[in-house]
Amino acid sequence: MQNKFKSGFAAIIGMPNVGKSTLLNTVAGQKIAIISDKPQTTRNKILAIHTTDEHQIVFTDTPGIHKPHNKLGEVMVKTANESMNEMDVVVFVVDASRRMSDTEREIAKNIGKTGAPCILVINKVDSVKKDTLLPIIADYSNLHEFESIVPISAKTGDGVDILLGDIADLLPEGPKFYYDDMVTDQPEKQVAAEMIREKMLWLLEKEVPHGIAIEIEKMHEKENITEIYAVIYCEKASHKGIIIGKNGEMLKKIGRLARADIEEMLDKKVYLELWVRVKDDWRNSERMIKNFGFEQ
Repeated sequence: MQNKFKSGFAAIIGMPNVGKSTLLNTVAGQKIAIISDKPQTTRNKILAIHTTDEHQIVFTDTPGIHKPHNKLGEVMVKTANESMNEMDVVVFVVDASRRMSDTEREIAKNIGKTGAPCILVINKVDSVKKDTLLPIIADYSNLHEFESIVPISAKTGDGVDILLGDIADLLPEGPKFYYDDMVTDQPEKQVAAEMIREKMLWLLEKEVPHGIAIEIEKMHEKENITEIYAVIYCEKASHKGIIIGKNGEMLKKIGRLARADIEEMLDKKVYLELWVRVKDDWRNSERMIKNFGFEQ
């Protein structure tokens, strides 16, 4: 007798910088979420879609749960908490190389309130000794009755297949929500904007990247090339100078690195033009937050 097809939604949650976006990209098989060593990188829910002959798992990547310092931060935390209530499975990612935090204890309590089955993922096991994992497993097991606990390295892919199998086991029978060849439902414009923002997170000083937003004003497809015109918004005139750099060198570097990623995504040549504009304190403006596409 043939097994029935299973499908459902899985929320990837956890503290900032535990490797949620890396896991999402590994599952998708390509870059759809940006990666940075700076916390609070992800601002919106991003879907990755994993489809086999037996199941389809639709993932949402949520902003890292942290103490918000502005309206944008409040939106990020609200998005993360609400996503747990909408899911068939919750995937709680923690970092094997860091001690458990009070916030992670709180997350475990909130998971219990949702009633959704939860898998604990201990990420970055490639960066620690194996004998350190058992105490971590014991500590987290005291907080919540997890369906399974899976050590992985999202970076190398080790353990990810086991995780996908465990998630699929918890899904209900259901239809395919997306076509087999879809890996995300995010518009190419949004992914391109995030690729630009990622390069800025890599290259710029600590405070500047969190005060930026990218707006793709125009994305024009031609036969042999895609033309993209994007505006980088920052909060201070001094930040604008840093982003542009001496003789425009920093802006050129951001554009060059982002263009390479976008070309790989689109599989064609890209012309990318960037401008920089100042919008004072936009992270505390509900209108601006909405305009830039962040969820309310």
